[in-house]
Amino acid sequence: MKKAQEVKAKPKKRNRTSSDFLKQELFSLVVKLAILLTLAYFVVHFVYGITRYPDDSMVPAVKSGDVALYYRLNKNYVASDVVALEYENDLQLRRVVAIEGDTVDITEEGLEINNHLQAEHQIYEETLPYTEGIDYPVKIGAGEVFVLGDKREAAIDSRVYGPIKTKDTLGKVITILRRRSI
Repeated sequence: MKKAQEVKAKPKKRNRTSSDFLKQELFSLVVKLAILLTLAYFVVHFVYGITRYPDDSMVPAVKSGDVALYYRLNKNYVASDVVALEYENDLQLRRVVAIEGDTVDITEEGLEINNHLQAEHQIYEETLPYTEGIDYPVKIGAGEVFVLGDKREAAIDSRVYGPIKTKDTLGKVITILRRRSI
């Protein structure tokens, strides 16, 4: 009789039903998905940026409608890097042609960096100064870069607004997704 009382004294274990199991698994999935989406949000907004490019001022490297992915955290640019920036609330992608300490001059012969004429094999148009732009030669200060669009005749770039502060750029473009591949 004692054994029967001991058995009755122990609380009964509740059998997990399949609906309880399903609810628990569904809750777990929702929590994991929320964590993943939060992480993705922070990565896209604070580490990387993504944008669809609106014009042809960087042809042939970037065409209108292409999607650019840029990295926000490393702003130590070198010549030939393509950077994302905003000018008058418009997104621009531009190529860095000179960094701090360089002297930029645009003459009838073309683009000169530190008194050396640049041979730009990817640029198919002449590099000419804008009449309403800055005066040359320009010495690039600390923390600044001089940027130009690849399609020089169509680009609003440092020839108009001068050197830009690297801290004011959005980041370095790390990949381009062509619009025809999306």
